[in-house]
Amino acid sequence: MQQSPRTGREGDVLAVVSQSGPTVSFFDAASDRRLGDVQVPAEPHEVCFDATQRLLWCTLTYRSGYYHANSGRRTELAVIDPDTRRVVEIVDLAPEHGPHGLALDTARGRLYVSVEGGEDRPGGVVVIDTATRRPMGRIDTDAPGPHWFAIDPAGTTGYATNKEAPFVSVVDLGRGVLTAKVEVPGSEGLAVSADGAYVFVAGPYGTFSGTAEGRPAPGVRVIDARTASVVDTLPTQDIVLPVHLTSTGRLLVGEVRMAPDPESRLGRNAPGRLTVFSADTRKQLGEIEVGLFPLTITSSPDGRLAYVACAVSSTVDVVDLETLARSARLDIPKLGEAGAHGMAYVPRPA
Repeated sequence: MQQSPRTGREGDVLAVVSQSGPTVSFFDAASDRRLGDVQVPAEPHEVCFDATQRLLWCTLTYRSGYYHANSGRRTELAVIDPDTRRVVEIVDLAPEHGPHGLALDTARGRLYVSVEGGEDRPGGVVVIDTATRRPMGRIDTDAPGPHWFAIDPAGTTGYATNKEAPFVSVVDLGRGVLTAKVEVPGSEGLAVSADGAYVFVAGPYGTFSGTAEGRPAPGVRVIDARTASVVDTLPTQDIVLPVHLTSTGRLLVGEVRMAPDPESRLGRNAPGRLTVFSADTRKQLGEIEVGLFPLTITSSPDGRLAYVACAVSSTVDVVDLETLARSARLDIPKLGEAGAHGMAYVPRPA
């Protein structure tokens, strides 16, 4: 029997959230074979992997629906063992609600979770001790809906993107305070450069309603972390939601494309686009068509493969970044309109 060539990813696993599943699916990273699913409470959105505790953290954001169109906000996180593929705990953050963005500082054992505001408080970031799995503080972001959150490699500064608020919130993680607001016309996904010098932010906010006339041009705003100001914009053809930076310095951008539809004010989904830039030169390196409504992007630790989760088609496109060719398409279970959402790459146990 002929053996499959080794990829260097043997034993690694890709975890993929289905928003309407509601599940987390596991795939063999070497063969793309589906290994199984874990049922979680509705409605999971994002996920991250803590290699120190060897656990997955998954936000349970809404009871159904999505930002600005949901039946109520949840207050919990699901903690999952990726090796046994079971939920080990549900952590309740109440009265905080709408948990979504996740950022992990393994050196300090801190997990940062963005939460939405309410009548009595602005949106913010909850700080969790990853050893005890309990909240230990909150940082206000002075915006109603901080949706995505990222930290610099030093673990000293955090950045929250705010969909409808016209700024990115900059917070001092040590002091737990808001320190700056960077003017951006509504923002989506973001990524911080390997040296912490720049932050790449998708904008404007993807409302997908009305006409584009009068709206800021879509693209990726480049923020200088030292001055907390926008110093460049990487132009794109369509609205950008996810932004991801690989270990090799490629900036991966997911563009959502809508085609005209006389029966729908929003139009209909057309195949999305993965656009690749060099983070250093800020030049576009290429692009490739992906599934419908790209919502999350991650990559393999070696930076060779990109994984693009597309919510409407409920697929994950596996893209070879050297050739910009799709090597596989993973089907993610869904019960409602939106399926594939958050992803985490889980290396094999040491």
